[in-house]
Amino acid sequence: MDKGAPQAIYLKDYRPPAFLIDDVDLRFELGEEATRVRSRLAMRPNPAAQGSAATLVLDGQDLVLVALSLDGAPLAPGAYRVGEERLEIPGVPDRPFVLEVETEIRPQDNTSLEGLYKSSGNFCTQCEAEGFRKITYFLDRPDVMARYRTTIVADKARYPVLLSNGNPTGAGELEGGRHWATWEDPFPKPCYLFALVAGNLVRVSDSFETVSGRSIDLRIYVEPGNEDKVGHAMASLKRAMRWDEEVYGLEYDLDIFMIVAVSDFNMGAMENKGLNIFNTKYVLARPESATDVDFEGVEAVVAHEYFHNWTGNRVTCRDWFQLSLKEGLTVFRDQEFSADMHSRAVERIGNVAALRTAQFAEDASPMAHPVRPETYIEINNFYTTTVYEKGAEVVRMIHTLLGPAGFRKGMDLYFERHDGQAVTCEDFVAAMEDATGVDLGQFRLWYAQAGTPTVEATGSHDADARRYQLKLRQTVPPTPGQPVKKPMHIPVAMGLLDAQGRDIPLRLAGEAAPGATTRVLDLREAEQTFVFEDVAAPPVPSLLRGFSAPVKLRTEFDDAALTFLMAHDSDAFNRWEAGQQLATRLLLRLVAEHEAGRPLALDAGFVDAMGRILGDRSLDPEFAAAALGLPGEGYLGQQMDVVSVDAIHAARQFVRRSLAEALRAPLMETYRRLAGNEDPGYEAEAAGRRSLKNTALGYLMALDDRESVELCLGQFRMARTMTESIAALGLLAQSDAPERIEALDSFLDRWRDEALVVNKWLGVQATSQRTDTLDRVKALLDHPVFEIRNPNKVYALIGGFAGGNIVRFHDASGAGYRFLADQVIRLDALNPQVASRMVKPFSRWRKYDAGRQALMRAELERITAVKGLSRDVFEIASKSLAD
Repeated sequence: MDKGAPQAIYLKDYRPPAFLIDDVDLRFELGEEATRVRSRLAMRPNPAAQGSAATLVLDGQDLVLVALSLDGAPLAPGAYRVGEERLEIPGVPDRPFVLEVETEIRPQDNTSLEGLYKSSGNFCTQCEAEGFRKITYFLDRPDVMARYRTTIVADKARYPVLLSNGNPTGAGELEGGRHWATWEDPFPKPCYLFALVAGNLVRVSDSFETVSGRSIDLRIYVEPGNEDKVGHAMASLKRAMRWDEEVYGLEYDLDIFMIVAVSDFNMGAMENKGLNIFNTKYVLARPESATDVDFEGVEAVVAHEYFHNWTGNRVTCRDWFQLSLKEGLTVFRDQEFSADMHSRAVERIGNVAALRTAQFAEDASPMAHPVRPETYIEINNFYTTTVYEKGAEVVRMIHTLLGPAGFRKGMDLYFERHDGQAVTCEDFVAAMEDATGVDLGQFRLWYAQAGTPTVEATGSHDADARRYQLKLRQTVPPTPGQPVKKPMHIPVAMGLLDAQGRDIPLRLAGEAAPGATTRVLDLREAEQTFVFEDVAAPPVPSLLRGFSAPVKLRTEFDDAALTFLMAHDSDAFNRWEAGQQLATRLLLRLVAEHEAGRPLALDAGFVDAMGRILGDRSLDPEFAAAALGLPGEGYLGQQMDVVSVDAIHAARQFVRRSLAEALRAPLMETYRRLAGNEDPGYEAEAAGRRSLKNTALGYLMALDDRESVELCLGQFRMARTMTESIAALGLLAQSDAPERIEALDSFLDRWRDEALVVNKWLGVQATSQRTDTLDRVKALLDHPVFEIRNPNKVYALIGGFAGGNIVRFHDASGAGYRFLADQVIRLDALNPQVASRMVKPFSRWRKYDAGRQALMRAELERITAVKGLSRDVFEIASKSLAD
């Protein structure tokens, strides 16, 4: 970097703000060449700050300062200092005062998509984490909370809709075809929750009656032509509002709740108070153009952002190190909502599979960090799976330890104490403790220690004493900056199964009588033994039921024990887990065989187990589809000291083909039976059938025979839903079928004007495991439907290849690495946030063989050597290279 290495920010250096802002009055004059922003800030010294500050320091970036006044008196140029990222005003009064600032910005040139920018010709904002400083000079930190009044002035023909936070309080016409609207938010908020939208948008309206009888005006704004795609989002919003009232007693507080869908957005969505701004991906959905997974994503993200109204907005973060305070808690809430709306077991399986694939890998990389980090260079880089998904697991463990009633008491106390405040993770845990009397002192280590703990379980049975002993040992691996770890407080939900697969009522030593068949053990020491009485015969333990803690579990189970659990465990998650462990064990054995040059053979017991799942019509089809799925190549690589890219791919392909050959008849029967019951609407039952049908088709296509190809082509051509269509297209894109190109071309011809569907078309080509995929991806960079400035398209094509195509990205030639580095450098000049996300596939370069290590390291060094590199990319690349 041309100005030296960026400086790290540390949690230990936190100090309260020297000044506070009580009221903010904003006026936006939106223009095509430039936009003027006038802010009137009612400020005062902060009595909680140590000492007195005579100099006011405001954050600002990419701003032109037009005017500045204090208590109505203009400040001369010598009375303040303007730096590249701050405005300093010495000698401000030691009393309340009013600061007025006028700035000029150019939203149309803002490719970072932070602050105020334009998307599809409309103005919109993204201020989390530190985007407000690109709008005006301000105390851009989450512990400065103020009430906002916002007036927007714009050309009425171009921007007929003018929106901001809170409730509308006025609107009118101006000369020259312009108009104005004013919005007031009565609830104090940090500036990262500020929002503004101005554009040519269509409104879809509904209403919701709260538990207290208030009528809330619900609005979703979309670009013209998308009105028919928001019904599911609106229904999801209403379900989320009712669920939050019923489960947590939380009622919406404003008179209006709005969602705006925009095409250019770095993230999924943003919970701005009363005015949520969404990536179109998580709003627009109808069965012919969105998959069942898309529908589930819309429901979950709409709920997540709505739930932030209390867990994030009414109670917010003191500083950005506390990010999981709002995100981990709200992810837990949206996961529980989805579990209540659908199959709890299937939802849990999906959440855990994603956690293991992404977050466990992050924990084992140079990017490992605690749920509450101690330091960062660029806060945008800490919107990670550790903060979100592991943070949600930490909240889930508290829920497990306290029980639903105790957790609800803790939440009630949390809101009672901290409504309207900016607080810490410690404040949240303290509320849980004080509400229930449960000691969570040791549990706090989950917020402070990085890394994925390993729990090793061994058992022994004493037939004469009718006693079973379960010994648990825990270790937490060293991570960057944390070489030595303390034992964690780990809740281990477990049961014992008898020889017939029945749950045994559990009585721990010292208890008077047997109790429940599932118990939560508190593992607090490095090693603990738990003794169960009245166990007549050696049981099979079912451990970590429901995945009660985000740990790696090591057991003594042989293949027979796993097969037994797969067939009998009453905990649905553990039935799936046993199958995954069995499959992982089998695949890793085959990887070793392939590396040794020996012929591969598939275990007959595994084939039988998979056949039983396929033939069991009593199973929920969606659960059956999950149980039939094999561990992914990325997850398998995590289980190896040195990732064997090609051997993993070969072994997995062998198992898929062998299963298809052995189970061809039941796979075909399953496919044809489910194909005959197609319901084109999105309902959980229909979605489950489609999932199992597409799983069967995926196995059949591994046979690479004409009958299977014809079946796939038939589904593609006759598909009534996008779920069917894109599944078939994805399988064809992997194949050598002569109709492959024709199918890809016809799909694009049909959906060229639907941006979200085009992204699917890009994605299926980027993730194809054909040997010519990289050449195809490079060609698509110049295709008219690809736009490097649009994050969704970058994630689909470049991210799809680098993050979702293990075998081709890690080709031994290094061509995939060179391609990614080129795109990171190109993106960094446009959108550093997106560029930094693209760097992450390089972060685990040390897990690979010496040749690949050298190639990846060279690309990381090439990236870090770029002059003017952003903080975002520099942090990821430099940490990846650090020893």
